[in-house]
Amino acid sequence: MPFVFKIEPSSSESATNATGLEPRDSNTCWLRPRHAKKTTRSLSFLLGLVACFCFSQPQTANANDTPKHRRLKAIPFTEVKFSDAFWAPRIQTNRDQCLPHNFQWCEQTGRISNFAKAAGQMPGKFEGIYFNDSDLYKVLEGAAYSLADRRDPDVEKTVDDIIAKVAAAQEENGYLNTYFTLVCPDKKWTNRSKHELYCAGHMMEAAVAHYRATGKRTLLDVACKFADLIDERFGPGNQFPNKPFCEPGHEEIELALVKLYETTGNAKYFDLAKQFVNVRGDASQGGQKGAYAQAHLPVREQSEVVGHAVRAMYLYAGVADVAAYTGDKELIAAMDRIWNDIVRQKLYVTGGVGARHQGEAFGDAYELPNTSAYCETCAAIGLALWAHRLNLMHADAQYADVLERALYNGVLSGVALDGKKFFYVNPLASVGSHHRQPFYGCACCPTNIVRLIPSVPGYVYATGDDGIYVNLFVAGTSKLDWKQPVAIEQQTQYPWDGQVKLTVTPEKPAEFTLHVRIPGWCHGATMTVAGQPVEDLNIQKGYARVTRTWKPGDVVELNLPMPIERIEANPNVVDDRGRVAVQRGPLVYCFESVDNGPNVARLVLARDPKFVAERADDLLGGITVIKGVDRLGHEITAIPYYAWDHREPGLMAVWVYQDGKSKNPATDDPSWTGILYRTLDPSTLGPSEPLSLMDLITPSASHCFEGDTVCALSDADQPQSSFSKPRFTWWPKRGTTEWVQYDLAEPRKLSAAEVYWFDDEKQKGRCRAPESWELLYRDGDQWKPVEDASAYGTALDQFNRVTFKPVETTGLRLQVQLKPELSSGILEWKIQ
Repeated sequence: MPFVFKIEPSSSESATNATGLEPRDSNTCWLRPRHAKKTTRSLSFLLGLVACFCFSQPQTANANDTPKHRRLKAIPFTEVKFSDAFWAPRIQTNRDQCLPHNFQWCEQTGRISNFAKAAGQMPGKFEGIYFNDSDLYKVLEGAAYSLADRRDPDVEKTVDDIIAKVAAAQEENGYLNTYFTLVCPDKKWTNRSKHELYCAGHMMEAAVAHYRATGKRTLLDVACKFADLIDERFGPGNQFPNKPFCEPGHEEIELALVKLYETTGNAKYFDLAKQFVNVRGDASQGGQKGAYAQAHLPVREQSEVVGHAVRAMYLYAGVADVAAYTGDKELIAAMDRIWNDIVRQKLYVTGGVGARHQGEAFGDAYELPNTSAYCETCAAIGLALWAHRLNLMHADAQYADVLERALYNGVLSGVALDGKKFFYVNPLASVGSHHRQPFYGCACCPTNIVRLIPSVPGYVYATGDDGIYVNLFVAGTSKLDWKQPVAIEQQTQYPWDGQVKLTVTPEKPAEFTLHVRIPGWCHGATMTVAGQPVEDLNIQKGYARVTRTWKPGDVVELNLPMPIERIEANPNVVDDRGRVAVQRGPLVYCFESVDNGPNVARLVLARDPKFVAERADDLLGGITVIKGVDRLGHEITAIPYYAWDHREPGLMAVWVYQDGKSKNPATDDPSWTGILYRTLDPSTLGPSEPLSLMDLITPSASHCFEGDTVCALSDADQPQSSFSKPRFTWWPKRGTTEWVQYDLAEPRKLSAAEVYWFDDEKQKGRCRAPESWELLYRDGDQWKPVEDASAYGTALDQFNRVTFKPVETTGLRLQVQLKPELSSGILEWKIQ
């Protein structure tokens, strides 16, 4: 079944005005752009639960002003209870491990005490980065979701105590930012890049979550007071016409203000969100210019995604919220264009976004490197938020497809299975030196994870005028408020199995349409209703539609076949030429050295890898692994990408070479027009390329520093200088005799070698080129020096070539004598 990202042309005049040029078929997965007063605590708590919401899209509090241009209404996460073996344990781990872990680190790093200091409750200076307030707010938001799911007195007391510090730090006029209060009180509102509005946005989101989860206004009142001050300065009727900036440098407050409006019914908060959207990139309204913060053009004129990836995703989520209320055709059209740009040219197969470390930014079209991929966890979360909003606006499954891809791959990879270590960056290849950390100085990703995980139940269901939509497949129960109460129970082992049983129980028999998403990766889905096969799934916009009079206990059985697929990328993606990725169902897989040996970077799949899926309940929390064979007939194993880096350090690769797939494909093939990824058709494979000598080697060493990797010796990564990565070093060995060696899969005649030395003298390190070195070859069970060797060079910033009398052998060893008190290392070692 081919897997493709392809875009239909469509009009943005109406969310329902889809051209429908082609249906999904066996060759293509289409992506279609279409379009209170304070009460007693007990009563307030009840109202809070009734108003409980989905993390990325809460329900409106003002019944007279609903988002009329949003075709679907999300079912709040509190109305969906998971009982599956995949997400339910993660939500529990998030509550029991990840949440206290984040609170502890916020305490240790001064993120909490900064508020006490700003309130004058304790002496001391501001600690950390100027936007540290935002991290604490995100953890409070995650705690609120956990409290809404299960009231915990200890967690609630922790939250109440922190909110008390936050409230005490608020200045009389409503201003609240501990960095400016403690460090530079005379510099408030002078620098859009100092994240005042970004921090305010995260505080508003936390306040809304806390109020709706507990019924308490303690943080909501603080947020409203600060929002009122921000509106005075930045709103349409602002009192500060000479303000130094008109919009935030880091977007976030736009979507937060819409949440605050939905919760309070105060229209000025929505108007302020709309103001921030309108001003961005529009110099005529005082907006600043610059692609980094998506201000290169007014939002309505933008056609491609540029700049900082997280900022972009937050901005477009906020724009989607504004457009949901206003129906602004220009904003909706801009969202269509930008979405198309991402899914056609800038989306990683894992659902990650943001290619460049520099600026944490999107790259050019098809710029999707693997080892150097940035793919910040926060950016994948932001993509999920935006995709969810567009799904609600357009009732189109293409957005839920991307949401699912991001959740299962790009987001989940960002947190360890124990909930206590995190990835900031999520590359699609590693030389073994990239690992999750307990926390970061810039801690946006750990604190974002803790609020995202408990919100996932809110993405499963939605309702529309004609019925109920099923977007995700997770075992559990739910209570939906349609035109009458409807309960739905799911039974499934998804994502490991595509069998899904839905038991639909309306309060009384009623006619409506059940829209069940058929994932874009799936071909050949079948369905039965009340035991009868459904001959025509009537798929529209990616949803199978079943219209009938539903009776309590009606059962829908859905079968989503999950074959193991090899995915190929558009030939314009340079780093993926000659390679494929492996996918099963919604999960992208990867290969690690711990399963496949140290030569993962050079792994070549057989023309027919003979893939099989095997259950491994005792591995990585219980997973389905994929077994197969490489070109040499060796057994290989792939695991889900989200689960990598939990065992021995080593190489990892999502994209691996495929026998018969050209490394120099034509880039003007018209069959790739509008397509970023598709399933490999084995019949398109060409002749096998001869195995190179480097394809046959297995590297090893007498010692390797834990932060480096022996695989760097043969990763084919061309060094730019003697100080670069990936690298191999013998550190902290000093003054000793050490070695690295290549074992060959079969005897080969060798006559030359090249070595590129590592040196960190300019960085005041202790690695230099060695005192001396030589080459030895394996002769039976002995190692012998090669004969007639040319000079053994130690020059830096270049390859040092050695020729010698040809030998036929199954192994070559490079032996060094380290300089006294110094170590050494190698960036690349080639043999010929």
